[in-house]
Amino acid sequence: MAFPSDLEIARGAVLRPLADIAAEAGIPSEFLEPYGVGVAKVGLGAVEAMSGLSRARYVVVSAITPTPLGEGKTTTTVGLGQGFAHVGKRATICIRQPSMGPTFGIKGGAAGGGYSQVVPMELFNLHLTGDMHAVTAAHNMCSAMLDAHLFHGNGLGLDLHNISWRRVMDVNERALRNIVVGLGGRLDGVPRETGFDITAASEVMAALSLCTSLSDLRVRMGRIVVGYDGGGSPVTAEDLEVAGAMTVILKEAIKPNLMQTLEGTAALVHCGPFGNIATGNSSIIADQIGVHCGDYLLTEAGFGADMGAERFFNIKCRVSGLAPDAAVLVATVRGLKAHSGRHRIVAGRPLPEALLAENPDEVHEGGDNLRKQLENMEVHGVSAVVAVNVFPGDHEADIAAIHEIAAEYGARAAATTHFTDGGAGAAELADAVADACEEPSDFKFLYPDDMGLRDKIRVVADKVYGADGVDFSPLADRQLDSYEANGFGHLPVCIAKTHLSISHDPALKGAPTGWTLPVREVRASVGAGFVYPICGDMRTMPGLGKTPAAAGIDIDADGNIIGLS
Repeated sequence: MAFPSDLEIARGAVLRPLADIAAEAGIPSEFLEPYGVGVAKVGLGAVEAMSGLSRARYVVVSAITPTPLGEGKTTTTVGLGQGFAHVGKRATICIRQPSMGPTFGIKGGAAGGGYSQVVPMELFNLHLTGDMHAVTAAHNMCSAMLDAHLFHGNGLGLDLHNISWRRVMDVNERALRNIVVGLGGRLDGVPRETGFDITAASEVMAALSLCTSLSDLRVRMGRIVVGYDGGGSPVTAEDLEVAGAMTVILKEAIKPNLMQTLEGTAALVHCGPFGNIATGNSSIIADQIGVHCGDYLLTEAGFGADMGAERFFNIKCRVSGLAPDAAVLVATVRGLKAHSGRHRIVAGRPLPEALLAENPDEVHEGGDNLRKQLENMEVHGVSAVVAVNVFPGDHEADIAAIHEIAAEYGARAAATTHFTDGGAGAAELADAVADACEEPSDFKFLYPDDMGLRDKIRVVADKVYGADGVDFSPLADRQLDSYEANGFGHLPVCIAKTHLSISHDPALKGAPTGWTLPVREVRASVGAGFVYPICGDMRTMPGLGKTPAAAGIDIDADGNIIGLS
């Protein structure tokens, strides 16, 4: 019998009343705001009301550098959350809300998979409570006010060639990456070049995920830099008198969404900042609530540990004040074999047969990537647990090789079959994580606030990526000088690079050495609170493939969604 699809499994779930989920998590009923069937907003008053409750162990879930197909990080987060119930403990998970662009593109949904999903699956992946649309509206309100300001005389003296604020939409649409606005007659605006990014890449999204309160969000909206005047001084959303309106649009979106897993584990779903140019983490506010909801809070960090986890440590934890007790690194046999550089994996195509053959030596060869990610946990002083996400057909010798690599670094490792077996398949992993959380924590940031921006970039490149050095372009040097002159030098750095390699080059697998990180340009997300150097060709607006997932998604005769994955 064929294994059921994610959608079939999700549809077969019997949902528990969310009021019961909230009560077990300690969320006061007066802060629960039901939103249709299967989801509720959690009012911000819960943060203060729950602050006196005991603190859960705080665990970040990250991974090896992913292949184009992903290594099952979200599925592992969900499965591990369910697994704790099978060992007599209570866990809460915090994960990002997916962007609908990738859902209708190649990636598909992000609710987990198999018997480790957040449900209702369709609601999770499509619209949810409209938070993504609120971010889109707030961002584009700022864009509209900016162009109106230009039309009505440009009293702030914005340099038309130094406007950094673009527009966003939650659709993959390459044709909108670069556009010209203001065409037509005199009353149609000031012609200028601009473009669209996907909503997940919006600075508004990044600020929403990093704010700690509604008042903090208002301050962050005001700090957003939309461009620079002729003298090089920043012009902000506050200067445009739009920051207040942006905050009003986000008043409901700032509240985390409460859902549940297939086994009734509480799941806080909130925010979805782009993993390449932003933090790739769910919100601080969700964590502020979740850290008082049980014995363990599992929060997911996007892409590999060199990206999402590094930003979790050095940006998110710096703002929240929360310190992690342990980290989970998700690894797969196929992923580590891919990092040997001997196989070509293309999303949407069958895996190479040689990749599926038993070959522990190849696992060890590609295991350099896991070794480097384990080192990245060590440099931040966090105990790591390797979650071996087992796929059907994996060979015992290959799985054992991953355990051997973990043992080299004194890290725990546990095989997990949560995809096929749900929480029961993650019980061993839950025990390993619980043991890791009992070890003394020595968490530390990679750099201090007062370190110069160039040195912060060099530290990350050296300690986390393994680069021999950093090469700043003349443009990047000018931009860094400008940012430090304008008072942005205290901000942390969020290096924008490919997620398919620890380096800037997606073709370099494993843990490459003997390379230099090229910084092409540097942008400042002052409202969100970080500076992001751009290394390589980064796309902030994805395009659709020849056969996108949207082509197979439809409604059947009974009104049910079909084809969603």
